[in-house]
Amino acid sequence: MLTIIAGTNRPNSSTLKLANYYQKKLVEKGVEAAILSLENLPDNLLKTDLYGKRSEAFKPIQAQIDASDKFIFIIPEYNGSFPGALKVMMDACDFPESFFDKKAALVGISSGKYGNIRGVDHFTGVCNYLNMHVFSLKLHIPFIRKEMDAENNLTQEDTIKFTEEQMDRFLKF
Repeated sequence: MLTIIAGTNRPNSSTLKLANYYQKKLVEKGVEAAILSLENLPDNLLKTDLYGKRSEAFKPIQAQIDASDKFIFIIPEYNGSFPGALKVMMDACDFPESFFDKKAALVGISSGKYGNIRGVDHFTGVCNYLNMHVFSLKLHIPFIRKEMDAENNLTQEDTIKFTEEQMDRFLKF
């Protein structure tokens, strides 16, 4: 199973819009892909699901992670890195089995001009520590709000080309 992780808990985010775009394009390619939006993390995650504890609210998230063998992470830039909510979600998952020997494609986005280059690099280190296989074609999409139209489709020809290439190659990875 392939899961697209929208890496922020911010409501109505560009991250979730891009995750939905990826899902739509994968369906067009005949690939079933689920979305895990961090908007759905339990509100009290820090108290209920770290350090060996497991809440009923987190069990479906853990089950989705367990069932997935590939992940596409859509990672917005937060303070020059990736969102803390993404790290907390990873920390809450069972270690080491949740991500061990699984595959990851990374897509950085930002409202500024660098497309979260640093955050994707930071997150690559986390993936490596968790023994994930990180796909080499990492995308960085700057000015994300200018990249998508009112129907949440990408509009820039080069971005469309690179996202298509990333998806096609990742499916073979």
